[in-house]
Amino acid sequence: MIIRRFFHFRSFSTLSPLQKTHLFQCNKSILDLSKLGRVTEARHLFDSMPHRDPGSWNSMISGYTQNGLLHEAQTLFNAFQGKNVRTWTILLTGYSKFGLVDEARDLFEAMPERNVVSWNAMISAYVQNSDLRSARKLFDVMPERNVVSWNSMITGYCHCGMTREAYELFEEMGERNSVSWMVMVSGFIEISEYVEAWGVFLMMVRSGVRPDQAVLVVALSAVMKLNDVELVETLRTLAIKTGYEGDVVVGTAILDAYTRIGSLDYAVKFFEMMPERNEYSWTTMISAFAQCHSLDNAIAFYERDPVKGVATRATVITAYAQKGMIYEARHVFDEIPNPNVVMRNAMVAAYAQNGMIEEAKDIFLHIPVQNAASWAAMISGLVQNGHSREALELFAELHRSGNVPNHSSFTSALFACSNIGDVEVGRQIHSLTIKTRCQFNSFVGNGLISMYGKCKSMGDVSQVFSTMRVRDIVSWNSLISRLSQNYMLDDALKVFEKMPKRDVVSWTAIISAYEQAGQGDVAFKFFLEMLARGMSPNQLTLTSLLGACACLGAAKLGEQIHSLIYKLGINSCLSVCNALITMYFKCGSLDGLCAFEETPDQDIVTWNAVLCGCAQNGLGIEVIEIFEQMKASGIFPNEISFLGVLCACGHAGFVDKGWAYFNSMSKDYGITPLVCHYTCMVDLLGRAGQISEAEALIQNMPVKPDSVILEALLDACRIHRNMEVGQRIAERLFQIGAEGSGMYVLPSNVYASQDKMSEAAILEVVINNFDDRFILGEEGGIIGDTSSDHLWCIDPSGLILSLWTLSDVEFVGDPMCWNTGIFSATAGGGAFCNGQKIHSIETNLGVRRLWAAAVDVCHVALGIAESYWEYCLKPWDMAVVALIVEEAGGTVTCMDGGKFCV
Repeated sequence: MIIRRFFHFRSFSTLSPLQKTHLFQCNKSILDLSKLGRVTEARHLFDSMPHRDPGSWNSMISGYTQNGLLHEAQTLFNAFQGKNVRTWTILLTGYSKFGLVDEARDLFEAMPERNVVSWNAMISAYVQNSDLRSARKLFDVMPERNVVSWNSMITGYCHCGMTREAYELFEEMGERNSVSWMVMVSGFIEISEYVEAWGVFLMMVRSGVRPDQAVLVVALSAVMKLNDVELVETLRTLAIKTGYEGDVVVGTAILDAYTRIGSLDYAVKFFEMMPERNEYSWTTMISAFAQCHSLDNAIAFYERDPVKGVATRATVITAYAQKGMIYEARHVFDEIPNPNVVMRNAMVAAYAQNGMIEEAKDIFLHIPVQNAASWAAMISGLVQNGHSREALELFAELHRSGNVPNHSSFTSALFACSNIGDVEVGRQIHSLTIKTRCQFNSFVGNGLISMYGKCKSMGDVSQVFSTMRVRDIVSWNSLISRLSQNYMLDDALKVFEKMPKRDVVSWTAIISAYEQAGQGDVAFKFFLEMLARGMSPNQLTLTSLLGACACLGAAKLGEQIHSLIYKLGINSCLSVCNALITMYFKCGSLDGLCAFEETPDQDIVTWNAVLCGCAQNGLGIEVIEIFEQMKASGIFPNEISFLGVLCACGHAGFVDKGWAYFNSMSKDYGITPLVCHYTCMVDLLGRAGQISEAEALIQNMPVKPDSVILEALLDACRIHRNMEVGQRIAERLFQIGAEGSGMYVLPSNVYASQDKMSEAAILEVVINNFDDRFILGEEGGIIGDTSSDHLWCIDPSGLILSLWTLSDVEFVGDPMCWNTGIFSATAGGGAFCNGQKIHSIETNLGVRRLWAAAVDVCHVALGIAESYWEYCLKPWDMAVVALIVEEAGGTVTCMDGGKFCV
């Protein structure tokens, strides 16, 4: 190696001064051409050089590596006989830059000699591939370290969310430069530790280090998250002292900080004082006013912009789209002769935001070269407009194209999986995030928590959360929400208590969790604690509290929340107004009508809330009037609107109007009636005594009837004493296997209303006994459930009158007799075991088995029901089931094996 160096040194030293100058110029031109991506021209120049030195070879190899042409770089590297440590390091850096860590390691180990730059390049290769263990191992054995070595390791830790480890290493540094400070401040910002980030910046200033442009910009990012205008003013003063206030980059960062913390007045004054403005200065002001719903001011700044560059136009397109002014947005887009990919992406997002998904697709498909943002905008637009399956297909196409999805695409795809409940596709996307090393991004991690939680895969939720390197407050809030949605309230509370920091979303999440669980009193306890800690509620908090008031029936408490809404100035928020209307009506208060009148921008949810609220409170005429008023105002009714109006017609007895509205659903609005709408009609007809019409409607409806609609008709049969139809409907109820005691109570009451006391007594045996353990009292009218310590008292007519508690009840008889003997009961209530009268009996037989015996007895003795013996009883049921019913002068006995005799 020494001989080779000497030879090249002699060759170089024999050149004339003119030849040396030409050589240096050629080497510089190779580097300049390579930086511009003109590698072919650089190679032509290299090949035409009459003389080359190691600098020539290194420049050309570096040009190849900078442009990702690693194969060409390797070929030229192999051809160069005079390699020096810089030559090796250049190729090593190229491998490291493009993620070829194995090739980099092999080259590093083959190096005849290494300098600190070589060691740093290898550490960078490990860091860029998130292999911090190997990076740290190499760092610890380095013979010599410089500040770049330390910065590389700190950067690696920060990028992986291991900011505490980075800070420990930072404190060990003997020498720090501005990059060290900037990386450390950025590291704390990445994990949302803005106070710590500001503390590191203050430490730097107090240690006498003069902040440069990059550090000032990063520090401004920290203070804008702290929402403290005084800290922005402090940094602005520091920028003046260090001569950076006039710098357009720092100035734009100050401007952005003002707008982000809502100090638009400060922002406007600072903007007018800026000596130099760039495209991003104008964009910041336009975006700030657009987000504050001040479109006129946003357009005014846009008109003042002398350049109206790509970013500015894209921002004003977004501003128009946010206000629903899509045609104005398209006009701005059409003014550009050859819109680039940024403009096209903005237009895709604008169309999607306004529900014009076909137009968005058209723009997307005509983008000449789609970048990651193009795919992300289209995938997000599809998801937002309910096309989740199509969004996943587009995401798969993105993956097949060889492009790597960005964080936004991953998040949207995970949201699509949540919408359709496809956890398997979600797991595949999760695997892809790991392959692309995106799983540690906080947005992607939060998306994974949300997806697994909505798909009820709580084990995966726990695993994702536990492996997250960066858990921001959104991560904690997402975990609480998903736990509560999966009825894991205790776990949600434990997570809430472990949170290092809580914001209003955290408190809202736990309040909402208890409200949804029906524990409104606990929800209010958390609310009071939230207020005591100086936290102000937001719109969602108050919406949850209004829901709790509705569940508790606490109208007075709801009125206090109503007052608080006015104090906080959010009485114009539509979701809060809708919750107010619902709360008042559920509490039986007609103040819901006042709340409706005070709602500024009434949407379909508002109208539905007042329609259903009035219907629930028996205001049938008012519902009809409000419904007609809604249609007159241009709001098209939906399924819920018709549900409210049909329910009101039922309560008010408006049969003709009910039919008219029911027919109008499909005829005038193209809405297919659901089973709930048919139920309202059956209830309406049943109340009016039109039993046959109600039964015909059920028989002819295109959807399958459920137990609710059948019970509605059965109740009508009881009221109007229609035994014939009631018997048919009761049989259909038992056929569909409806759950709950109502399916037994209603048939029993139908029989009792027709003086069919034997049938009623049989049905009363099973009413309200769903714990596989039954007691029959000595007095025929008492049945009950030992698990709940309650007895139902039945009057002589067979109707349930009241509830009795099991106190001082003496249980006699051998429960085992159920398995070995014959149990019998009379219509008068006598209970026997093997012929011996007993006070009570307990068995482990289920309600279906007891009911099977009862209906079989009825079938054989009275012919009033079909046999369900085979359906309900299995061959391996060893118990002997028997019921004795006194009817028509005879006794019916159920013997072993299901054989009956009269």
